[in-house]
Order: sequence, then structure tokens, then C-alpha cells
Amino acid sequence: MLLGKTINDDLYEELEELLIQSDIGMNMTMQLVEELESSVSRKKLKTSEQIYDELKELLKAKLIYNDEENTKLKLKDGKLNILLVVGVNGVGKTTSIGKIAKKLKDSGKKVIIGAGDTFRAAAIEQVEEWGKRTGVEVVKQAHGSDPAAVIFDTVKTAKNRGFDVAILDTAGRLHNKRDLMKELEKINKIIREQSGETDFETLLVIDSTTGQNGLEQARIFNEIVDLTGIILTKFDGTAKGGIIFPITSELKKPIKFIGVGEGIEDLREFDKKEFVEAMFD
Repeated sequence: MLLGKTINDDLYEELEELLIQSDIGMNMTMQLVEELESSVSRKKLKTSEQIYDELKELLKAKLIYNDEENTKLKLKDGKLNILLVVGVNGVGKTTSIGKIAKKLKDSGKKVIIGAGDTFRAAAIEQVEEWGKRTGVEVVKQAHGSDPAAVIFDTVKTAKNRGFDVAILDTAGRLHNKRDLMKELEKINKIIREQSGETDFETLLVIDSTTGQNGLEQARIFNEIVDLTGIILTKFDGTAKGGIIFPITSELKKPIKFIGVGEGIEDLREFDKKEFVEAMFD
């Protein structure tokens, strides 16, 4: 789209517009354009094709927390691994949990899911449905139960019966930050006490179509719990997903998975090279 064009202010303005439309945000966009202009001058780049390739390299360099080691789930053999999954309602949290459960089960892990979003009856039903689809056991209680009690039961069951991974769903009620904070602090305490683990994955699910709201959600959840990674959903159709650049830059957290469709297999481990290329398709 920008190939074959003359290198001038108009080209930089077009690149700036492209980055903003990709949800990278104004601050990160200005930083990237400044770095790009410096690279063009230093490397004596002559064509728009070279500039385009340089921009892609700069974008990949921004994802410094996404090397292969950081991107993979940190799972240990011979002990219970906890995946605590957080995020606001409607971002695809429960769907992501189901898809992760399928991946882990297919890799030979014994997996259990805790339906910890007890405030929405539909969320409990959705977890149950994913349990049936994947053949993974689900721990649940009645709609309106204490979420912490579900987490307690799930972790205790997982520990007593030799499960490899417990994936824990949570409510996403951001309209009351204090309640959410108290709830997640309680859940964290239960996980540590019941599992004996202090080092576990806490994954934030973000909808790539929400743009800059995703950054604010990431800030709030990272204040409440120490996030270990991000799952970016709905990266198909019109979503560009550029929001991951300010999130990873500011919070210093890796992207673990990216959702690219509705199918059960459509949750992929994050690959920064593939992601940057897909942004400009």
C-alpha cells in the first residue's frame, strides 16, 4: 500500500496514519516514526520498500518481552500448575480457557477447569459446555456462589487427584474496582495456600477490537494482580491488534496466545514475526 512511493513528509504521514489505525496509540506511533526517520538517515535507506521493512523490524524490536521462552506457558512437570485467567466480561475469557484446555489435554496433560465466574449463570454454562467439548472436568457451584469457594474446591480437587493443570475462570466486573480487587486478592491467597505455589500464571484476556481501552484494562488488572502474560482475542476481520505494543512496552508482559477465529483450534501461541506481518496484510 505504501510501496513504490517517494520518501518525503507525505510518506511519513501515511505511515503515521497507518500505525494509529492499527491501534498502536499516539505516543507509541510518534516514537516509532521518530525512530524510523533516524534509521532511514543512519542506514541511508532509499526506497519506500526499505522503509516499510525497517518499520516492521522496529515493531518486532518493541516486542522484547516476546522471545520464545517468555511466550510459552511456564508449566512444570510433576506438580500442579495454576492458570488464573482474568479480564472484563465479553472479551472471550471463557472461550480462551476452553481452547487452552484443549491444547493442554491434547499435549497429554490432565486438566481441570474451575468455573469461578459465578455472577453470570451463562458463564458457568459456557464453561460446562467447553468441558463437554474438550473432555475436561469442570468444578462449579450454583449461580451467585462465592467465587473463592469454587477456586478453593478446584485447587483442592486438582491437588488431591493429581491433575497437571488447573485453569481458573474469574468474574470481570470492572465497574467496581474495589470489589474486584478484594475478590482477586482472596482468590490469590487461596491458590497460594491450597497449592503451595506462589509462582503461577495470571493471564489477562484482551479483546483486540477494543483498541486503547485494552491498555487501561491491562493497567487496572496489573495493579490488582501481578500479570504474567496477555491473551489477545478476536484478531480476525478488521481488528489490527496494535494495542499489544503499548501494553507490552508499559507493563513489560509477554503475549502468550492470540485468538484468530471461532474454531476450537483457533488459539495460537504468539509469534511476533507472524503478528507484525499480519498487521500489514
